[in-house]
Formats: sequence, structure tokens, C-alpha cells
Amino acid sequence: MFRTTLLAAALLGTAGALAGATLAFAHITLENQQTAVGASYKAVLRVPHGCDGSATMAIRVRIPDGFLDVKPMPKPGWKLDVVRGKYQKPMSVRGTSLTEGVTEVNWSGGNLPDAYYDEFVLTGYIGDEAPAGQTMYFPVVQECEKGVNRWIEIPAADSARAREPAEPAPALKLLPKR
Repeated sequence: MFRTTLLAAALLGTAGALAGATLAFAHITLENQQTAVGASYKAVLRVPHGCDGSATMAIRVRIPDGFLDVKPMPKPGWKLDVVRGKYQKPMSVRGTSLTEGVTEVNWSGGNLPDAYYDEFVLTGYIGDEAPAGQTMYFPVVQECEKGVNRWIEIPAADSARAREPAEPAPALKLLPKR
């Protein structure tokens, strides 16, 4: 009886851990989740599923402050739109001052079935003023045939209130300049 109870508890614990791991990978993430300030960076956004079983039809990415000189990679079968605008303050990349640039990238008109995985790619530079040790977030809105996932939540800065957001924005840890 005792062995059966221990075995059942172990199996339940393993199942719970696996379920938690599955949920942890259920959102859009960056392939490489850290880079140095002042470096070039290839942001590969991994889209592992649709919205509750329906196909993804559009991906919109808000470009975070400090990610500069952004160039998106076109995807066959998808329309690519780039929104440009002024920065809140001038920023620099390797000594060159920039006052405006890409603020949003949209891929639309495609069809990524829920059963498949794909990647959406941007390149750019981490600005010289970006604070090493901080995290840069790439909020993403995923539009599907039926429904929307808003991967835009940023964890609270206060560690006492910190919790894993339900729909976290893809995160990039900034390392010191090399």
C-alpha cells in the first residue's frame, strides 16, 4: 500500500512537472535570449502554435527602445509592413546618433496552422545607451483565424510582486559591452 502511494505521488509529480514545462514553452520566445550592449542582434521570434487551435494569420512586433537599425526578414507568402517613427530621445549605435527608426514590424496575410511552428526574424543593433543587466522586451500580438494572443506582459520590477505573466513578452537580457 505504501509503495503504491509513493509510486502514485511520484507519477503525479512527474506529470505536473511535464505539464508545467509544456506551459512554459507555450508562448512566443526569442531563440537567443541574451546579447551584449552595442552588439548586432538577430531576433528570431519562435511561434510554436496558433490561438486555441486556429491558424496564425498575422504577427505584429513592437520594437523596444534601444533596438536600432532594425531590418525584418521577408517571409514567402506573408505581407511585410514596417512602421517608422521618431525615438523618444536620440540614441546611438557605435557612435552614430539616430533620432528615428523602425518602431513596429508586421507580417500578415500568411497562414501558419496550429500544428506547425515557424520563426519570424529581425536584425538590428543594441544601442550604446541600453542598460547592461536590464531586460529588453519585444511585445508581440499574434492574430489568428479565431482569436488573438497578446504576448505583451512585462514582469513587475518589484521582486516582491514578481510572478510569471500569463502572456509574457519575449525577453532579451542585456549583457555588458564586449
